[in-house]
Amino acid sequence: MHSTGQPAVAPGETAVPATAAERVRELLSRFDSPGACAAELLCDRHPADAVAFTVVEADLSARDLTYGELRRDSARFAAALAGLGIAPGDAVAVLMGKSADLVVALLGIWRRGAVHVPLFTAFAPPAVALRLNGSAAKAVVVDADQRGKLAPGPDLPADAPWQVIVAGGEPGEGELSFARLLDAHRGDEPEGRPFAGGGDAPLVRLFTSGTTGTPKSVPVPLRALASFQAYLEFGLDVRPDDVFWNAADPGWAYGLYYAVLGPLAAGRRSLLLHAGFSPALTWQVMRAFGVTNFAAAPTVYRSLRAAEAPLPEGLRLRAASSAGEPLTPEVIDWAEQAFGIPVRDHYGQTEHGMVIANGWADGVRAPLRPGSMGRPLPGWTAEILHDVRDEPAPVGTSGRVAIKVADSPLIWFHGYDGAPAKTAERFTADGTWYLTGDAGARDEDGRFFFSARDDDIVIMAGYRIGPFDVESVLLQHEQVVDAAVIGVPDALRGEVLEAFVVLRPDAVGDERLTAELQRLVKTRFAAHAYPRAVHFTDQLPKTPSGKVQRFVLRERRRAELDGR
Repeated sequence: MHSTGQPAVAPGETAVPATAAERVRELLSRFDSPGACAAELLCDRHPADAVAFTVVEADLSARDLTYGELRRDSARFAAALAGLGIAPGDAVAVLMGKSADLVVALLGIWRRGAVHVPLFTAFAPPAVALRLNGSAAKAVVVDADQRGKLAPGPDLPADAPWQVIVAGGEPGEGELSFARLLDAHRGDEPEGRPFAGGGDAPLVRLFTSGTTGTPKSVPVPLRALASFQAYLEFGLDVRPDDVFWNAADPGWAYGLYYAVLGPLAAGRRSLLLHAGFSPALTWQVMRAFGVTNFAAAPTVYRSLRAAEAPLPEGLRLRAASSAGEPLTPEVIDWAEQAFGIPVRDHYGQTEHGMVIANGWADGVRAPLRPGSMGRPLPGWTAEILHDVRDEPAPVGTSGRVAIKVADSPLIWFHGYDGAPAKTAERFTADGTWYLTGDAGARDEDGRFFFSARDDDIVIMAGYRIGPFDVESVLLQHEQVVDAAVIGVPDALRGEVLEAFVVLRPDAVGDERLTAELQRLVKTRFAAHAYPRAVHFTDQLPKTPSGKVQRFVLRERRRAELDGR
């Protein structure tokens, strides 16, 4: 048995120093108090001259935003919102890229006591409409280059009930200018004073990514900041002297929680790149700004690996982390060569933030085990439950990944907005366990291994096959950039596996390569689990958070087989 130097613990629990448990209690006392105030905790208590964000442009020019500036401008925007009739508890949606205006808008919303509804800039109008209607938004702050998505049409009404506030450009008829609203207020108006609603006050209403169906509304209370800062400290190990860059977009959970909210709560400077992703620009930002602590989705690391560009000299990375989809072994191996350090895989959900991780901080850091997403972080207790019984499964047995509610002081999710039936599906009947909807296993050292979402598991001739296992092997082929595996109905076996594969630009997807990939899976995973068909495609359907939407591929393939 591998030893981490920590004392023995009960299955599913994490051995952490007493100071870690004490730190969790400290954070909860700060963010879950009756008088907790978002503006105070996220901005006003930090030194006015301290830099909160460095906003980087595509040409590598940059602007530092101090807490003093953010306090002044967010107070102006809070007063403006009050003047527009926005009351504490009202929903205000934000459709903006990573910019100074974005941070001011968010802090202004929270200072007013309103609820932020994130809208990812890659959303099409139907996705925007779903969130605006589902949240009953009273206003939308939108970048000028995004406002076309709010235009009347099949999804959005001409007489929309929300006020449109345009940033970075001139507003249209009936719209307001973000810049002029700020200019019209001093920031010391009574209505601009920070709202203190306590730890239960709603902060964000974030809709799930829709991996398995219609997005659900997740209410994020102020006390969730304790969990977000704890992950920043234990999982990412963001230190005062770090140059921290979480490349994820604030339009989805990992970017909002840990590129914006977590750094603000902890008073740690964070980089925001106001530009689209490219491997070349990512390398340039890392080098030019001396990034020491980097976090991103697996897609980013895969893209950096696939670009085959010369690695820049002078990188200073000491920590690299990944979340959103399981991290495949070949990326970890590549990172060791490219960065001189591994990328550590972390696991979480919109409903909780990060729960299980190969943490970087002293006291939780342990040697990596291939394929493992790590151990429960301080403040969380997780377990693998039997498929049919709400009790722990034996070590090494596949089952349901679950969080033990009573033993997870950092838990903050207790149900979806207006969806009691969906909420009930997430908890066991006695309320003891939160069911993540993911499948996995746990080893004798308490490390967790992701297998699949429950509805992604393929059952072939009685064998349960997690698509991630097969995808990991496919990605080992030098010509493969991305891959997704699904189950397809089969009269004999119930289901068989088929793979959708994205190749490097110079690769040829032919019968020879198909045979190579099938042989690779047979030899490196299991003879029975090879994909019976390989479909070469330019891209995979993904959620805004970078998760592969296997259900889209299943529906598409089913329609093809039915001749529709």
